[in-house]
Amino acid sequence: MGDLIQDFSIARDSTGTKLPHGFMSPLERRIQGVLTGKEKFSEFNDATVKRIFAEAYTAFTEQGFRKRMDKERRVEDLVLIFYSNAIKALQKGGTTDEESWKLLVDRHVALFVRLISITLKDHGNDKYKPELMAKLTTLENKLLTNDLNLVESSQSSSGNAPDTYIPPSYDVKDMAMVQVVARIFGLKNSQVQSDIDSHKFSWTQEAAIADLKTYQHCLNANSKKTLRSEDFDLDEGYHAWIKAEGPELFQMITDILKVRPDLAKSCGLNQSLPAIRTSTPNSDDQAYSDIARTIVNPLDSSSSYAFDQPFDMSFLTLEDEHPGPVILEESKYTFIPVEPRAFYRSILSHAIVYDQLHCTQAGEEPEITSLLSKNSIDLLTELCIRWRIPQFSRLIIFLDVIAHKFLDQEIGLEELDAAFEFIKNPPLETKRFSVSLLSFNQTLWTIQDFALYRQILSSLNDGLLRDLYDLLQHCYDSKCPSPGPVLLILENHIHGDTSFSVSSEDMEAFKIQLEDGLRGKAAAVYRGYLEAEVPQHQEDWQFCHVVLLGKSVVKACERIQKRYRKNPEIMGVNPLTILVETMFPSFENDAGDIIQRILFVAQDKKMEVDLEDGFALYKELVEIRQIHRNALPDQPFAFNIEELLADFVWRWIRVTDSNMIELVDQAIKQDKFEVRLQDPSHLATDDERHSVSIVDIFRLFNETANQIFQLNWDNDLQYAKFMTALSKSFGIGLARYCERLEQMFSKEMDRLSPAQEAVVLQTKQEKWMQIAKDAWNNKEKIEPFQFYPESFVKLNNIEFAVEQLEILQKTMNVDACADVLAKASLSRDKQIKPSKYVFTIKIVEAEDIKACDASGTSDPYLVLGDEFQKRLAKTRVIRKTLNPRWDESIDITVQGALNIIATIWDWDAFGDHDYLGRTSLKLDPIHFSDYLPREYWLNLDTQGRMLLRLSQYISACLSQEALQQLLSRGLSIAAVTNLWKNRQAVTPPLTQIDIENALKPLFTYFDENFAIMKETLTEASMVMVMNRLWKEVLLALESLLVPPLSDKPSSQKPLTQQEMDIVFKWLELLFEFFHARDDSTGEAMGVPANVLKSPKYHELASLNFFYFDTTDNLIRISERMATASAQRANQHRNRLSAPPSFGASFGGLLGASSVRRTKSIMMSRNLGTMKKAKEEKRKEAQADPSDDMILRILRMRPEAAHYLRDRSRQKERLAAAAAAEMIVKQSLAASSVNKYSVGNVQRR
Repeated sequence: MGDLIQDFSIARDSTGTKLPHGFMSPLERRIQGVLTGKEKFSEFNDATVKRIFAEAYTAFTEQGFRKRMDKERRVEDLVLIFYSNAIKALQKGGTTDEESWKLLVDRHVALFVRLISITLKDHGNDKYKPELMAKLTTLENKLLTNDLNLVESSQSSSGNAPDTYIPPSYDVKDMAMVQVVARIFGLKNSQVQSDIDSHKFSWTQEAAIADLKTYQHCLNANSKKTLRSEDFDLDEGYHAWIKAEGPELFQMITDILKVRPDLAKSCGLNQSLPAIRTSTPNSDDQAYSDIARTIVNPLDSSSSYAFDQPFDMSFLTLEDEHPGPVILEESKYTFIPVEPRAFYRSILSHAIVYDQLHCTQAGEEPEITSLLSKNSIDLLTELCIRWRIPQFSRLIIFLDVIAHKFLDQEIGLEELDAAFEFIKNPPLETKRFSVSLLSFNQTLWTIQDFALYRQILSSLNDGLLRDLYDLLQHCYDSKCPSPGPVLLILENHIHGDTSFSVSSEDMEAFKIQLEDGLRGKAAAVYRGYLEAEVPQHQEDWQFCHVVLLGKSVVKACERIQKRYRKNPEIMGVNPLTILVETMFPSFENDAGDIIQRILFVAQDKKMEVDLEDGFALYKELVEIRQIHRNALPDQPFAFNIEELLADFVWRWIRVTDSNMIELVDQAIKQDKFEVRLQDPSHLATDDERHSVSIVDIFRLFNETANQIFQLNWDNDLQYAKFMTALSKSFGIGLARYCERLEQMFSKEMDRLSPAQEAVVLQTKQEKWMQIAKDAWNNKEKIEPFQFYPESFVKLNNIEFAVEQLEILQKTMNVDACADVLAKASLSRDKQIKPSKYVFTIKIVEAEDIKACDASGTSDPYLVLGDEFQKRLAKTRVIRKTLNPRWDESIDITVQGALNIIATIWDWDAFGDHDYLGRTSLKLDPIHFSDYLPREYWLNLDTQGRMLLRLSQYISACLSQEALQQLLSRGLSIAAVTNLWKNRQAVTPPLTQIDIENALKPLFTYFDENFAIMKETLTEASMVMVMNRLWKEVLLALESLLVPPLSDKPSSQKPLTQQEMDIVFKWLELLFEFFHARDDSTGEAMGVPANVLKSPKYHELASLNFFYFDTTDNLIRISERMATASAQRANQHRNRLSAPPSFGASFGGLLGASSVRRTKSIMMSRNLGTMKKAKEEKRKEAQADPSDDMILRILRMRPEAAHYLRDRSRQKERLAAAAAAEMIVKQSLAASSVNKYSVGNVQRR
């Protein structure tokens, strides 16, 4: 026994031969099962076996031995303990024959070793202990040989086999595999039992060994009853196969001898086995075991080969002489059929059918590959082993059966894929004992198997391509089966196999056939959409039908794109591309015809298609065209969508234009012009200081423009024309709004004060009494004008309109539209002139007008109208003057020549206003083709000429009368009478308080109205109004100091030094008032100082230096300034850049004052440009000194009349030269051609 376990002792330190941790507990339970008769294996039911196992169980459960086994886990210790206890038990039994009990000891030790192996298998330890399992198997085989000289061949064997053989049972109930065969073929157990009984004398172990011996003889004789070298393509394949057959045959004979050891003697076994080298089950040269058998029972000893080299089996001969070749060819087997492959294939097919049928009925999944049950696999495993079918042949036959069943539609794609995966990648739990088909070298296969394998792949390829074609014929349906499983098998198992080959012509033919089929299917799907969405009768066609048809087409494309987004191409065919190539041209042609037919029918019936339908149709067609461009970039769209549907946009614009005036009037009518204060406890923000009407109007503008923006019109020229038309419509609406607000604002400004209303109610006598009273007191009480908050809100609305118009202009991208239109107009032979012209008329001043009041002056105001008696503008009233100056501007739009009539009236508090004079001017666009501004002096039909000016309450306070009143210390006619009576007059000295009190009414007026402005006007509007007021203050003070600019002497007298000081003190006080510096912090709360110190402010300040200078000095200074201005103009021309101002601003002496147009829609396109130009003008005025103030001082010097006339002629010549130069530059600029192309106009 020590020699038998020598292998374990050699590998003592190897962990691969040690028992698993905790193995003793399951082994003890297994021994308890033997003792209690519960062990399922019959060889453990003998009484002697139970007695010996009981003796060993007592030793195993001893505490010291159990502790040592748990620590060392050596299997040889268990075997030796069992061996010693077995000897003790047999000696106690009284066995006298020493040789007999020794043989029984070997047999019982072999049973114990088998029990250890079974326990390891049941607990899954065989997978992790392959070396231990191999050594246990070897030990068991040696113990069962009954050879006493197992190691040393010199010793002889004289042992006899024990007489413990139990005859096999011939009952069907004891034969599990026989029952499996009966169920597969539908036989009853009685039928099978009858066959067994009739053949039990021939179906014996002896016959099995005889079949194997005959097979061995045929193999050695290269008989046709086995595979021969001719069956292999290469000799290496034959040699590899025959090398593996020997060990397998030996293993099969060994398995039989395990059951019938007595057959070894009957076979004439007179010599020991040859010395051979053992091998583990992992040896590379181990013979193949059946794939199914290894899956079910990987460590079954019947499927493990212990030898890896050829050996001689002559010791197993049943006959003394070898049979001849003829006898071998005529010999018949008992258990091996004539055609093993055909029989095996048939049984495999029946087993698959049976297992599928009964698995479906029982609701269970069959075992491996979802096709065969465990019992069927065990049966097929035994058949392959007994019938000697090679491993690769078994797998190929299995695949052949599966392929036929798939082609016959008995199984599906899932089972086919599982079969391929099974033969290529065995399951993990059986992989150590399974061999993949990929591991076999195909060059070593038999010729029959290799040809069959290629035939299987070819037939499956044809069948799968047919299935793929049928599946893709439904790819355009709303729900279709996925081609993924078919493609997976084709790519992974067919086309990826090196044994498969197909010509490129065949694949190209399939691709063409598939494309033709998909095109036909796509055309059929489109015809279905057309029939479903478009009515049969043409009279019933509407745009919505085209939209629905387009939506169906787009939806189909989106569905296919989403369905095949991961794999857009299938076998080189793109379903989406074919769908677009087939469906889109058909839709485009049909849509174009349908649209034209709808428009023709509507025109014939004198009806109009709804605008919303036209817009919806355009959006749908644009979306389809975009898909068309992406999928078919080289194929143009069937028709021009923009040309066909442009009329709908023009209709939309015409409808908007026709409703614009009414919508603007409605917005004004519903507006109360109040500050939209959200929280009464807080001061209104700038966003809340404009009323709802202007918000509604610009909301209308934006919504109208968005309607076209959302179309994404794909024609730049048409889009530019749309924007131009919309701009005109918006301009009309905004002009209407401003006109209405101007009328309302003028009405509020012209309203009578409470005192004036009282005068209107007086009788004629009361009016004359009041006039006499005022004359006696030398005083005319002027009541200041009080503003309404609504008036300031209107100003805020105008400011908001300017800001929103700038935003809208950027949104509409007017610059790019203008460039597109300009480029398009260059291709025309003759450019079309604009049909409308804008003129800016500035009413400056008037001189020497008629006096209508008793005081020898008038209160003039001017009314501007056209030849159709439409009033265009009205100026403010200037009090008590014959040389009024208004400086008011108005923009007039004309389409041709228009006569402008200006009428000057004298304002009276009661009664009709007096007529002062009238003049006219013809506005002809032809005379202004150079776009240069001009100024005209127009003689009145009575006397004097025009130059007009504004005088509100500011002028009343800052006037010559106020200055005289301050200097006269309030003397009146009554005071003069008293002075005559008293014969004395004392004039108190003039104090600082007196000068300030003269402006106190003005400051009070400002404070009252500024409070209203602060609550109503926005910050920007507030700054604008304050700047305007400051400008009026400066103009009023300027009128006190010098007369207006002219080429004639003035009747105005210069101020005295005292009067001069008072005026400049007023300027200082007003500057501080507008600047509003905080006394505590010093921070300016009002208008910034840089704004207050405007060019006009600096001009007034400069008067101190020249006002009292001599006439000769003033003339010399004027000439020096004129020379410097001429030099600067020459420098500008030398730099080839337009000067900021051509000529001087001495417009009163010229027919056309300045060549620079300072206020024109052509030079001020947007708000930013206007602000920039204004800032440049301010800087220019501060930077360039002018002799205008000196010339105005000289007008009060009669001796300078000759110089004024010469200076006027000089300026006229300079202005004419500058105008000619500007005309040349504009002509050169107009002749230049834009060399750069204009890109797409941005829609937003």
